[in-house]
Amino acid sequence: MPFPLPTGPLRGILCKIFSVTLFTLMQTAIKLAGTDIAAGQITFYRSAFALIPIFIYLALIGQLRTGFVTANVFGHVKRGVIGIASMGLSFYGLVHLPMPDAIAMGYAMPLVAVVFAAVFLKEEVRLYRWTAVCVGLFGVVILSWPKLTLFSSDGFGSEAAMGATAVLVAAALAAGAMLQVRQLVQEEKTATIVLYFSIIAALMSLLTLPFGWSDLSSRQFGLLALAGFLGGLGQIFLTEGYRHADISTIAPFEYSSILFGSLLGYLFFADLPTMNTLIGTVIVAGAGIFIILREHKLGLERQAVRKAASPNG
Repeated sequence: MPFPLPTGPLRGILCKIFSVTLFTLMQTAIKLAGTDIAAGQITFYRSAFALIPIFIYLALIGQLRTGFVTANVFGHVKRGVIGIASMGLSFYGLVHLPMPDAIAMGYAMPLVAVVFAAVFLKEEVRLYRWTAVCVGLFGVVILSWPKLTLFSSDGFGSEAAMGATAVLVAAALAAGAMLQVRQLVQEEKTATIVLYFSIIAALMSLLTLPFGWSDLSSRQFGLLALAGFLGGLGQIFLTEGYRHADISTIAPFEYSSILFGSLLGYLFFADLPTMNTLIGTVIVAGAGIFIILREHKLGLERQAVRKAASPNG
């Protein structure tokens, strides 16, 4: 008798862990491809080859044709512009920083998202979350300070400083993209959002071709194609995870990427987390998990209030 597949939240958690593993493997493949490849070129391969598993998935669930139906083309383009900028900068940072550092600095994204939600969406953010955001951003400073203080240095120092800056700006842009997605999901299917983003990202990254793309070796081509395929597959598992469990349930498992990233960074690049990386990661991850749990508690309280106020409650 085959081993039965888990259902409900456990299935969502497993899908999230699979997606984190696949995204970390994707980052490893990109870093293995080398530092001489333009960020726009990496983004093109990441987006174009991601379409293969996405199209297969849509065909399997019977949404290949309906996946293109949208009432908000401009919203998808807007999300694509922000997302492609974030992706390109994060890839630049990835190839110029140790993997554990690049992954950990990316954890700034949910913290910045809270700030953006308060400023642009006028969401109410109370003292608990503001405190968590401030603590988390302090952790980001601990993570990035050794890199950002090296702008005047030559060699690796300069590359590290630019890489750290790129990752932090990418995190801010990713937070903006998240806000745009939150607006799109009000009227668009998840499959449509994922499909349009991959297509728009692939087309927009082609605009960087005149700025100098590298002649890829067969090894580099294979690694970038693999990165795109893994990224698309990871997106599918991520989407499937949100189908079976609440965001507050599976979001904390995002932080398992630092474990996978540190292991792969050591095995392939001899990267070891520094003390700044370890301390900063614990602070940022702790702040992020606190925000997630706080949101979950507030969600339950709001649900209880609505139920009590219901005529049938």
